[in-house]
Amino acid sequence: MSGVYVVAAGMTPFRQHPDTAVHELARQAVWAAITSSGIDPEAIELAYAGHAYQGQCFGQKALLKIGITGMPIVNCENACASGASAVWGVYNAIKAGQADIGLALGAEKLSGRGGGFTPMVADDLESVMGRVMPAVFAMMARKHMERYGTTLEQMASVAVKNRRGGVLNPYSAWTENITIEEVLAAPMIAEPLTRLSCCPVSDGAAAVILASERVVRRLTGKPVAIRAAVMASGRRNDVGMADDNSEMTIRAARQAYEIAGIGPDEIDVCELHDPFTIAELVHCEDLGFCAPGEAGPLALGGHFDRDGAVAVSPSGGLLARGHPLGATGVAQIAELFWQLRGEAGDRQVPD
Repeated sequence: MSGVYVVAAGMTPFRQHPDTAVHELARQAVWAAITSSGIDPEAIELAYAGHAYQGQCFGQKALLKIGITGMPIVNCENACASGASAVWGVYNAIKAGQADIGLALGAEKLSGRGGGFTPMVADDLESVMGRVMPAVFAMMARKHMERYGTTLEQMASVAVKNRRGGVLNPYSAWTENITIEEVLAAPMIAEPLTRLSCCPVSDGAAAVILASERVVRRLTGKPVAIRAAVMASGRRNDVGMADDNSEMTIRAARQAYEIAGIGPDEIDVCELHDPFTIAELVHCEDLGFCAPGEAGPLALGGHFDRDGAVAVSPSGGLLARGHPLGATGVAQIAELFWQLRGEAGDRQVPD
């Protein structure tokens, strides 16, 4: 089986783009990846396109704008994991020898939508009764506070840190610094989460190009190897109340560490899923960066800052960069690609 490498990345700003169609946003991201690397579009042998709400054959419509046609194009709808699923699909296709060069695309246009981005099906009683995403993570926050003594200030410090990253990120939705006091004083969305504890609704697109070991050296002199790629799903539906959300993250992380032959103490930089402040604390614990209950005090003390022990979401994360669902996972891979190549500009994590 072939090694797999990231060789190019591109994205659009994650903001509200009222006058730009989602297929145009996707075109811009893909074209940015292509032009930054000099890769011939005709060399791309397959593509996976991640999105959550953009309709049938989204990937085919988006890539038609660039003239990338006639090859396998797979559309991935997997909620917030749609973009990461697209990268995972391309990775596995190249790993299996089905292609040498593949494109992973993620895009979403969410401005103007409502409903808390929950499943829109008639028999989803929990959503009908108000189980929208802010409520789910508010329950998670309350559970963490009661179990470990996590404080409002500790959670707010996550938003403050990630806004600092967003200020340095030209693709970010939010570009102003904030304070813990401002986070706590912001309008309440789902107690204890205020508006500044939540990611902004955004439009945007991101793309990465992956290549096999056989061809990578003729594409770039600075490839970034993917040493492990693991996907896991939960076993229950009540992620806000049970420990299912943590269980699947812990399981995926353990498998990834084992495949890569490293431990969590060897991670220098991480992009994780932080749609709400509590999510970053929980994920830091689940990924093994600290013990359960320790993330809050560590976050407040700067442990996860860009110059801390492990830099968590130096891009600004979802909380500052924004969260156009299908694009997010691809953007996280793009950020790590730039970080590992030393190309992240002012937000570069120290070596």
